[in-house]
Amino acid sequence: MDLSDYLRIVRRSWKWIVALTLAGILMGGVASVLVKPTYIAETQLFVAIQNSGTVSELQQGNTFSQARVQSYVKTVTTPAVLQPAIDSLGLDTTAEVLSEKVKASTELNTVLINISVSDGSAVQAAATAQAVANSLISTIESLEKPKTGGSSPVSLSIVRPAVPPVTPSAPNTRLNLILGLLVGLGLGIGTAVLRSAFDTRVRGEADLRTVTQAAILGGIAFDQDAVKKPLLTQTPSQGPRAESFRQLRTNLQFANVANRARSILVTSSLPGEGKSTTATNLAISLAQSGLNVCLVDADLRRPMVHDYLGLDRNVGLTTALVGDVELEDVLQPWGEDNLFTLTSGQIPPNPSELLGSGQMQMLLGQLKDSFDMVIVDAPPLLPVTDATVLSQHVDGIVLVVGVHTLRRPELTRSLSALEMVDAKLLGVVLNRTPAKGSDSYSYTYTSYASAEATSRARLSEPLPSRTNGSEVGHYSGHDLGMRADETSRAVRFPADRIPN
Repeated sequence: MDLSDYLRIVRRSWKWIVALTLAGILMGGVASVLVKPTYIAETQLFVAIQNSGTVSELQQGNTFSQARVQSYVKTVTTPAVLQPAIDSLGLDTTAEVLSEKVKASTELNTVLINISVSDGSAVQAAATAQAVANSLISTIESLEKPKTGGSSPVSLSIVRPAVPPVTPSAPNTRLNLILGLLVGLGLGIGTAVLRSAFDTRVRGEADLRTVTQAAILGGIAFDQDAVKKPLLTQTPSQGPRAESFRQLRTNLQFANVANRARSILVTSSLPGEGKSTTATNLAISLAQSGLNVCLVDADLRRPMVHDYLGLDRNVGLTTALVGDVELEDVLQPWGEDNLFTLTSGQIPPNPSELLGSGQMQMLLGQLKDSFDMVIVDAPPLLPVTDATVLSQHVDGIVLVVGVHTLRRPELTRSLSALEMVDAKLLGVVLNRTPAKGSDSYSYTYTSYASAEATSRARLSEPLPSRTNGSEVGHYSGHDLGMRADETSRAVRFPADRIPN
């Protein structure tokens, strides 16, 4: 993984990172509020040798003092020093407990002793520190006093009396907040990395590219209104959803410019990825560009096209396949453009056998001879074999990938299934992509600039009139991916019949 991958992970899980970071800061603040304040009072003592002799004697005395200071520091926390301090203040504690609150230290090459006492009360801390210092002076004087009599050669003096501290030493609110921020940020980033490692869902183009290098024909942004209004004709003509399908139409035509596939199967890996709405809207978009289009609902297990278009499915594909009716009799026109729909018909007990039959191949051949483009809505690849069987009868496959729905291993299995039967995969459509964020799909037409200009020059000639005598006008390369002689074969239904 490079830096861009980590940045993508952070952008995907930024809400988790922010939430955990804020939680860490909150916990730091709560800890600062709940922890009882602690005050530290300090006092300082000076150790001197009571000798007014020569300079040499003074130097020897100073060396003696420094050597003794280390012992005096250790003596501070002993019962010999602490118990008198407890008795003088009347404290309800023991020398062992008080020793945990008392700290003594000295600086190197000095004769200074620092004593600090921590307590929940600032006044009590100062009083205890002062009492310990006074007790140390008495104890050292007693310990250093010669047994033969006389005064102690060592003198301890308080040079900095203990005073009640103004602010508590703990809790350190600023430090707690900083630690909370760092811990929360670390947990957030760690959670984001773990979620990325264990989450195999396809979230965008970057995840798709880890599985396949197939062409991405387009990305359909997620639209909450699409659940109730799935068709392009139900959305604004200049809206993002309509533009997405126009972009898909254009990219599909340019991707198909070499092989000129006229029958395209639209499928997905699993149910619920939006293949039927994609197939339906692609057919509508192609028809709006001026092509004669036939939309075939070949999902004989869970047909949906008739629901979207409001058509009758009692007679349709299965009816024509068993020979009960003529094909042109079950084609239903829809909308104001040249779009005809072949609904599924009655659901048969053997969909795979029916779709893989010679009759199905002949039917698709008839439709290809009579329409500019045939769009086939097929069942998902993984649950059943219908789509792989049907892929042998069409010119190309468009695979719909539901973002946040499909997982990478499932996509790999779907691609392997198509590769196994040597199906022609034209490209992939990312469906329900986020409108914003690191996984949003954005496409530029720059790569197609020269190709589009060439196609416009080649396809801007007037097309021959259709067989019913209506004039066709001019088609641009942006909206049409066929030659004029191919389009001139298109007929209108039901005025003309499909050739036998």
